[in-house]
Amino acid sequence: MTTAREIMTAGAECVGENDTVREAARRMADLGVGALPICGEDNRLKGMLTDRDIVLKVLAAGDDADSVTAGALAQGKPVTIGADDEADEILRTMGQHQVRRLPVIDGHDLVGIVALADVARALPDRPVGAVLDAISER
Repeated sequence: MTTAREIMTAGAECVGENDTVREAARRMADLGVGALPICGEDNRLKGMLTDRDIVLKVLAAGDDADSVTAGALAQGKPVTIGADDEADEILRTMGQHQVRRLPVIDGHDLVGIVALADVARALPDRPVGAVLDAISER
């Protein structure tokens, strides 16, 4: 069976928990991505920051992107997947938590990101479609 390690995008870059949202947005633009993992001073994953978070939780709220930190937007324990977890676990986790991107962890180390697009390229349409339906329910 296909594992997260086989389909993930390796080398995910983090935004620091003390970096401003503006710095995070610039990094997203430079990398051409819509989400970044938030890592703490201890290099452990604290959460995920999306472009949608920036727009809805900072800009639309009238907050200053130069004073809000990425860590302030991290909510609860981040949803992750193990590097050696199989595709069915990836799909189950994405659907259960209604997320399109999962940080891939090997021990305590962030080793990559699995996006719904990665899963769609690696697996047959039927299970991916079921996950997309689950993610889209709100």
